[in-house]
Amino acid sequence: MSNLVSCVAWVKRGVAAQIPEKYELDDGELQRVSALARIEVEDARKELEWAHRAAGMMGKGAEGEEADDADEDDDENSWVDEDVDAMDQDVAMDEDTPAPNPGNNSESKDEDDLAEYNLDDYDNDDAIPAMGPFSNIKGLTYYRNNDEDPYITLKEDDEDEREELEILPTDNLLVAAKTEDEISQLEVYVYDESEENLYVHHDLMLPSFPLCLEWLDFPPITSPSAHGTADSPAKQFGSYVAVGTLEPEIEIWSLDVVEAMYPDMVLGRPDKTAAHIPTPLGTGKKKRKKAKHRATSAAYHVDAVLSLSWNRTHRNLLASASADRTVKLWDLSRDPTINGEGGEGEGALRSFDVHKDKVQAVQWNEKEPTVLLTGSYDRTVRTFDSRAPDAGVGAQLGADVEAIRWDPWEAHGFYVSLENGIVLNFDARTLPSDLKSPSPARFTLSAHDGAASALDVNPHIRGCLVTGGTDKMVKVWNVNDDADLNKRQVSLVISRDLGVGKVFSTSWSPDDPLTLAAGGSQAKVQIWDIGANAGARKSLAPKLAQIGKTVKEKTGGGVIGVASDDEDSSGGEDEE
Repeated sequence: MSNLVSCVAWVKRGVAAQIPEKYELDDGELQRVSALARIEVEDARKELEWAHRAAGMMGKGAEGEEADDADEDDDENSWVDEDVDAMDQDVAMDEDTPAPNPGNNSESKDEDDLAEYNLDDYDNDDAIPAMGPFSNIKGLTYYRNNDEDPYITLKEDDEDEREELEILPTDNLLVAAKTEDEISQLEVYVYDESEENLYVHHDLMLPSFPLCLEWLDFPPITSPSAHGTADSPAKQFGSYVAVGTLEPEIEIWSLDVVEAMYPDMVLGRPDKTAAHIPTPLGTGKKKRKKAKHRATSAAYHVDAVLSLSWNRTHRNLLASASADRTVKLWDLSRDPTINGEGGEGEGALRSFDVHKDKVQAVQWNEKEPTVLLTGSYDRTVRTFDSRAPDAGVGAQLGADVEAIRWDPWEAHGFYVSLENGIVLNFDARTLPSDLKSPSPARFTLSAHDGAASALDVNPHIRGCLVTGGTDKMVKVWNVNDDADLNKRQVSLVISRDLGVGKVFSTSWSPDDPLTLAAGGSQAKVQIWDIGANAGARKSLAPKLAQIGKTVKEKTGGGVIGVASDDEDSSGGEDEE
């Protein structure tokens, strides 16, 4: 699949800069970029100069039969001077001009013809009289830009651009990792709930296929905003997004900067991993389909980064899960490029080897901020304290893990969605330390026909979760505790095909309890307000009343997408 949205992430209202900054590539930024990329500044300059020259030459060449070298059988007559008279006499190699021929007065005639142009004084500016309409050009005043020129009074373009970039405190940002025509980028959307309007604000180019996103408000130590200047102090908060891709490195981008060319921080060693180069199993004549596992490192990932989780209590910590079978813990307040030698101590704080196959998902526990939850393709889920990983517990599952989520309403409960479409709920207190022991789930939900590839738990409404699957359906579920039967009852609130194709990511809004976003294989992002459906309002009314939320009846389908000329952004009819 070349066109898809692999993941989406919300940004809470009011945290984004009202007027984002424009990216500037000055000498200081060039030094920072070269340090993060672990290349020399001079090499970076040469690369930039080469890119500028290549861009300048684009379109000037010819191809096919029009190319200069199309005829390979041309002899010397096709490129040497064809003036036969000019080569009648042999000329010594150390002479600039051939010996004069007394019998030929053509040279003197040519000299007389050229004398009127006074070529001997061609470079002498004083010898050339001022003439023409620009004879008084030396008297003109030069201004560096239009702002300094008092005669240019129309500066409305800057004000218009400022209004286009403005993000209001009532707006949400939605970040989508999008790949289209094999070009990967982050698209930053603005969602205005009052107007039900969704549009792309700006985008950021990515070097590789994105797999996961995580929003954070902690300025990384290598970010320009983390260092104060005489004009502005160092920032303690901001709006950033961490991106995991098919490459082993993790990039952290500022969402308050538009047209950025390089991230604020890079976690990993791009100069050492070279993960895009496959490592074959053998060198013999017999070809093997499988690639050998790369030698792991405790300091950095050596394979694709599949999941990220930011610690909202210890704001400088970021956890990552990778296809190299490890989970790593990063300190964003520590410079990963110290002294540029790349010692083992400069990378991740910790590396955990708790799984035997690719680690698909990782998440911090908000109630217990030192505890991690991980899920893997080895068909197990593990939870452990990052200070003592060997004392963790886990469960053996019947299929590969697709997604995991802690229940924000209880410190010990979590959900797991699987490749076979099943969603499980566990109590971490009842799980064994030995995976061979039985580990029953509190309840099992057959959610989708196909992989249950997306999962999220509502942070506003207790017992409300959303799932998405490769069957193209997005489903909202209501979980209630049955005190009489001492178990949980699960009911389907609403389901719908949002037109995003196979669903790869679903996420609840951080500000509205009935709004969610989804992305999938159609390279589209859709926002769904389930409050527009009467059945959803009725089913969730008791829980909405508990949090003091009342939902008025709404018109329209409740689905908001990016409007286009041939498509109505309001969506289709509701499906219950």
